[in-house]
Amino acid sequence: MILMDNATVRQHLPAAFPQIQTNEFRGTLRIMVPREQLLEVARFLRDTPELRYIFLENLCGVDYLGREPRFEVVYHLLSFEYQHRVCLKVGVPENDPTVPSLTAMWPTANWQEREAYDMFGIVFSGHPSLQRILMPEDWEGHPQRKDVPLGYEEVAFTFNQDQIYAQKHFAKE
Repeated sequence: MILMDNATVRQHLPAAFPQIQTNEFRGTLRIMVPREQLLEVARFLRDTPELRYIFLENLCGVDYLGREPRFEVVYHLLSFEYQHRVCLKVGVPENDPTVPSLTAMWPTANWQEREAYDMFGIVFSGHPSLQRILMPEDWEGHPQRKDVPLGYEEVAFTFNQDQIYAQKHFAKE
């Protein structure tokens, strides 16, 4: 088994994609990809023999309310052959929350993209069956967006504080 490190991946990326930015966080290489290049970069990482990221471990949406681009789609890829992981990050603007679907390359993206669509409203163009999977079909909005109001009562239970105080302090008498 041959192990790979972040430097090896960085050597291959600039030649093919000189404008792509990378950084490391806790040992994981993060690659910031413009959404227009997502398919090309993902195919490169999967098909380059020295890299071989053939498994999409995880895909999720993130809402950075107040930042532009507001949304981000994060992909974690694994190379079984070289025992290495990378993280792809794609910024998605609020006024056009669309990214290309990766289901043709990694079938595991199917349900994960549907979840990001359902929870955040991120549209994956080219997805074979983009529909809600967690929320009812008549649900309005996307519950994981940070501008959605919370729908529960605070757990402070302030309605009975006087009763609790009285029980603690007057029960001893």
